[in-house]
Amino acid sequence: MAHNHSHNHTHHHDKKNKNLMVSILLNTLITAAQVVGGLISGSLSLLSDALHNFSDVLSLIVSYVASRISKKQASENKTFGYKRAEILAAFVNASTLIIVALILIKEAIERFKNPQVIESNLVIWLALLAIIFNGVSVLLLKKDSEHNINVKSAYVHLLTDMLASIAVLIGGLLMKYFQMFWVDSVLTFLIALYLIWVGYDLLKTSTKMLMLFTPENINIQVLVETIDALPKVKKLHHVHIWNLSDYELHLEAHLDLKEDVSISEFDIILRSIETVLHEKYNINHVTIQPEFNKNDPKEIIVQD
Repeated sequence: MAHNHSHNHTHHHDKKNKNLMVSILLNTLITAAQVVGGLISGSLSLLSDALHNFSDVLSLIVSYVASRISKKQASENKTFGYKRAEILAAFVNASTLIIVALILIKEAIERFKNPQVIESNLVIWLALLAIIFNGVSVLLLKKDSEHNINVKSAYVHLLTDMLASIAVLIGGLLMKYFQMFWVDSVLTFLIALYLIWVGYDLLKTSTKMLMLFTPENINIQVLVETIDALPKVKKLHHVHIWNLSDYELHLEAHLDLKEDVSISEFDIILRSIETVLHEKYNINHVTIQPEFNKNDPKEIIVQD
């Protein structure tokens, strides 16, 4: 089944890139303010938030570049173009989330052993600034994050950072009014654990897509039974299903036919298969090898 990119899709892509650029600018400003504020106040949670924000900037840049690259045209030596760039970006961003989290855990444990007096007023005001800026970025990217793994990886960075800033704000208030300076380290540790939890889920999803695993929502056994029930179809076998990108889901397979049909007859069978696959499974790229009385393995999954 042919897959056509409409004008609306191009317009949507441009808007997505614009939102990413605005988020990059906002997070660069937050990072600079938090680094200066963290050094002046002595707050580790503020500096850890700045580190996470810096990773946000990097992840947003990676997402933006991947989004731009993914639209580059295919060529003879790059027949799929750069469509998988966004999945790769999501994998990189998920990895950096976990690395940042491990660094924060190490710093939090060291600071917990040696708590320090912190200038809480600065922490409170900068945390509020970060919440507002990150909140705007989160709202900008929320819609695209629902159907694009690359934007989702950037969105998750920003969402966790907004939650981290809320934790920093609470910590600042506790330090200001109750002199609970140890809470700075505890909050940093909790933020890091949350980053690992979110990062792992995103890393797992992007890894499965890079490894060309079958999407979890597709039961191949049921799919094959559905196709086998169509007229003149004997057995769909040697099946491969994978995501090339968020927008492209491919199926390739061998199709054993009950009759020795002509090419025009096979085209009719193929169209019915394409319709079923698209309507039931959202598969929009289908490659079928027709066969009749061919002596080859008929298992659904064949080890090549």
